[in-house]
Amino acid sequence: MNQRVEFEQTSQYADDEIDLRQLFATLWAGKWIVIAFTTLFAVGGVAFALMKPNIYQASVLVAPANDEGGVKGLSGQLGGLASLAGINLGGGGSNQTVIAKEVLQSRAFLTDFIRRHQLAVPLKAVDGWNKEKQQWQYNREVYSPEAEEWLKDDKGESFAPTDWDLVEAFKKNHLNVSENKDTGMLTISIKNLSPTAAKDWAGLLVADINEHMRREDVGTSEARIAYLEGKLEETSIAGMQQVFYQLIESETRTVMLANAQPEYVFKTVDPAVAPQEKSEPKRALIVVLAVMLGGMLGVFFVFVRAFIKSDKPEEKL
Repeated sequence: MNQRVEFEQTSQYADDEIDLRQLFATLWAGKWIVIAFTTLFAVGGVAFALMKPNIYQASVLVAPANDEGGVKGLSGQLGGLASLAGINLGGGGSNQTVIAKEVLQSRAFLTDFIRRHQLAVPLKAVDGWNKEKQQWQYNREVYSPEAEEWLKDDKGESFAPTDWDLVEAFKKNHLNVSENKDTGMLTISIKNLSPTAAKDWAGLLVADINEHMRREDVGTSEARIAYLEGKLEETSIAGMQQVFYQLIESETRTVMLANAQPEYVFKTVDPAVAPQEKSEPKRALIVVLAVMLGGMLGVFFVFVRAFIKSDKPEEKL
């Protein structure tokens, strides 16, 4: 009985060894196919990697600028008085930072940002950046830099992008906002074909979001002051007049401090600089992946061909 089991195991090992030999024999027979596939994909990978333009990334590190004891802290001190007057003074600085982060990535803010700084052409009508001349390389099939106008297609429709197209291109290809949960700091990164533009856009974003939030809060405080002054004229109760005077003083102080604070929501900790090294593309990685893909497809093709040949019925003599 033991001899029979040993014989079956030996036979199984022999079959496995034969299958392994056949596997290597099949690969060896098709080695030129594998080499051809690998070489073809390697050449294609190199060509693709060289065709991809350099992309540079500039980042600016910002921290919440609001101080709980400053402008927003006044709302906590006078919150009870404000509630008597029917006014909600809002939350503290942390809530303001969260709102500013969302506004920064909102469609309305980005549309205004792109239009204000005239970024439509760099976003949708350039193919590259001339490093020596420090100039954009335009796609002359859609835009004429001499006439400074968008061209039209065969149907007479302009290639000028819509606000939707501009915002989608900016968010997808250029903007990235990340937050450090431990410190609460934000990193605002801009990718661009031009290292100079990447630096400039990052700085402009921080300046614009600070100005936007400052303008919003000043407008809100001025509206509250006008409301409180109207209520003050309507009442003759000395106690309520005192409440209104304190609230008006608080809102006036808010306006004054906001106007005196350029970095209203985000304080720049590490400003953006023009990068000297590209961040993309990873050309070596592209070539390696192309070689691996070509090798795997070559091996797959060799085995499929061998399997098809083995399934064909032998011709009878």
